[in-house]
Amino acid sequence: MYAWIWRKLPFGLPGKLGGSLLLATTALALLWYVVFPWAEPLLPFDDVQVTQEDSGVPGAPGGDIIPDDDGPAGDAPADDNDHDLPYDTDQNNTPPPGEDE
Repeated sequence: MYAWIWRKLPFGLPGKLGGSLLLATTALALLWYVVFPWAEPLLPFDDVQVTQEDSGVPGAPGGDIIPDDDGPAGDAPADDNDHDLPYDTDQNNTPPPGEDE
């Protein structure tokens, strides 16, 4: 098919290159402005439903969102370095080449 189109384009090599560019641009514009807008309502990309309720997570559906709320009054603010990680952060770190452990 592409060889047939290439043979049918007029005006030698410059005409064939220009015609090919024009055909490709026309095909992309047709897809962008006609086909994709027509197909968008048929695709499920915007059909997002969150159904989990009572998760205990602030801002989750079913929970209240309170702006500027730091949590219950008895909790102390958490430090950035005060996290309990469930894994060792040094276990899989390999030394740089040339260094021995």
